Order: sequence, then structure tokens, then C-alpha cells
Amino acid sequence: MRTLRLVTACALILPALALTPPASAQQTRAPAAPTTAIKVESVAKNLVHPWGLQFLPDGRMLVTERPGRLRIVTRDGTLSSPIAGVPKVHAVRQGGLLDVALTPDFATSQEILLTFAEPREDGLSGTSVASGRLELTAGGGRITNVRVIFRQQPSIASDMHFGSRIVFVPDGSFFLTVGERYTQKQEAQDPANHLGKVMRLNRDGTPFAGNPNKPGWDPAVWSIGHRNIQAAALHPETGELWIVDHGARGGDEVNVVRKGLNYGWPVITYGRDYSGAPIGEGTAKAGMEQPLYYWDPSIAPSGAAFYTGDLFPTWKGNLLVGALAGRHLSRLVLDGEKVVAEERLLVDLGARLRDVRMGPDGAVWILTDHADGQLLRLVPG
Repeated sequence: MRTLRLVTACALILPALALTPPASAQQTRAPAAPTTAIKVESVAKNLVHPWGLQFLPDGRMLVTERPGRLRIVTRDGTLSSPIAGVPKVHAVRQGGLLDVALTPDFATSQEILLTFAEPREDGLSGTSVASGRLELTAGGGRITNVRVIFRQQPSIASDMHFGSRIVFVPDGSFFLTVGERYTQKQEAQDPANHLGKVMRLNRDGTPFAGNPNKPGWDPAVWSIGHRNIQAAALHPETGELWIVDHGARGGDEVNVVRKGLNYGWPVITYGRDYSGAPIGEGTAKAGMEQPLYYWDPSIAPSGAAFYTGDLFPTWKGNLLVGALAGRHLSRLVLDGEKVVAEERLLVDLGARLRDVRMGPDGAVWILTDHADGQLLRLVPG
């Protein structure tokens, strides 16, 4: 394992794009948090656009690569050969092999879930979830009994906004976040489909019995009005799902996602279209939720984790968010559901951060999204 350098955090407050004023001063541009001295260790290199990270019980790690490969990474950084049995993926632009999760009983079942952009008929695609049994060997392994347990509907001719993260809940169900596929943003407001939604599913991919099930709602849908969620984590105390959703030009949002609620996209947003044109009706509307926090300009959030370890005691309860366009790690200091301070770390690294996890060792582990991506480990400096 090679230490890259000592990086002292930079709490940058970037200039705004002068869009619509915030509904509340606490929603954006929080004061700078005290800086943290950290050491960045490069554990593994030569990963091709790595996307998802999970820790295996034996100390090794699973890493997905967007072109369609699943690899095992040892603690000394050795990469396995690609794991056999991964479903065929639509590896175009933002599509490919995405998240990976272990089922709660993985130690006995060896079952994992994968999200991926699935190629479908007539050039269409959609986000899907596959399950399978991971059979490990010394140098790699394979997935057996692979089956697709959930398919986002409808299929769309787009290579954008697939989402997606898997977050298991203690009762064995899981949340699945999916995008609205970019070309169909208005569909995020239609609860009858899976575009721009959070779903809650049973382990076999069937709808969770406690879903809203309102008239006109697809039985899998938990919440609506999302854009492209690539960051999600359960709050360690409340057990609620927190997400960080991509905005357009401005308007990346932190939300607590609650049953049956509408989070507004594309009717309300704090961002603008990439052309500079306004989107929707403004920043607020009755019946639609306000974000807890938003960024303007966008940081392009991907990967999120609540810190609960002991290596960084002052970080306990903080939400860590990776930034692709922002190329930093955002540490959000929380007071309940308010962001009261923000620290921007790894600014000097200049890397697109794709996934953020707190490891069983209390360190923060990060995947960088590059053709020569790395697995990084953050410890106190």
C-alpha cells in the first residue's frame, strides 16, 4: 500500500451562480467546518471506472468496474481476475455495471445483488437488479444462480441517469435508487413508473408490503420526484434513508426520503438547465419537499456514508459525500436534519470521487472514477 501524500482539508466556499434565492439560509453554503489533517493511502490502482465497493467478511473487498467487471481486491491491493457470471451490461456513457451489495445473511447464503444498466430490445435500456451466489476462490471466483429480480420500467433510449444505489434495511428489504434517464425528466412525477424514483423491495425483488400503494402508484415505489440518485445511506440513529441527488446546473440535494412523498423534480429545483434556461416552476410548491441542503454550483454527488467509527472521533454522525465534478469529499456536520458546517477534503487530489464507504477498520474508503481509477483509504494524518 503506497501513501500518496498528506492532504490538509480545504473548506472551500465556492461562488454562487446567482440563481433563485434559497428558501432558508440553512439550506446552502454552510459555514466552513474545522479542517482535518488526513493521510491518503492508495490501496489499489488500475481499476477502470470503478463504481461500487463492498467489504467481504474475510477482509477482502468487492469492486465493480463500469465496463462490466466485478473484481476482488485484497488488503494489499491485489486485483483478482474478473469474476465470472456478471450479467451483460449496457456500458455506454453513464451505463454499465453499477452498485454491489451483500445480503444481510451473506456469511451463510453468499448471495449478492448487483445493479446495472441492462441492454434491452430495440436499443433501449434500463436499470436492473440481479442476484446471485458468489463463490470465492483464492484468485477470484464466479457468480452462480444469476437472475434478474427487478427491472426499471419503462425501458428508455438513453445512456444517462441510471442511478443507482442499493441500501439494505435491517428487516431484510432494500431501497433502490434510480434516475429518470435524463430525456424523460417529467416522468419523475408519475408514480406509476420507475423513472426518477426510490423503490423499496423485498430481497427477491418483489414490492415491499409497507410501500405507499396509493391509487395510481406502482407497488414498488417508495417516493417520487428524484433526478439521478447515486448517493444513499441509512442514518445510524434514525434508520431513515438519506440521499444526495444530482441537480442539473446547480441544485444537488440532500434529502431524507420518506414514504409516499414527492421531492419535486423537475417541477421545483434550485438549479437551471445546462443551457441556462429555467427548469420547472421555481424553488417551492405545496405538496413537494424542500431539500435539507443543496449545492450551487453543483458538486455532482456520488457515494455517501455516515461516519460512525473511532479513527475520526470528531466526525461521528457526519455525512460524507463524494463529488465527481467538484473533485472533493464533502464532510457535512449535522445538527439533527440541519447541515451546520461543511469541510471539503481531498481538493488537492483532483480526482472524481465515485463511491464512499466507512470500512470495518474505521477508515474511510473511496473509489476514484477514472480510466485508471484507484481505491483509496483515508486515515488521520
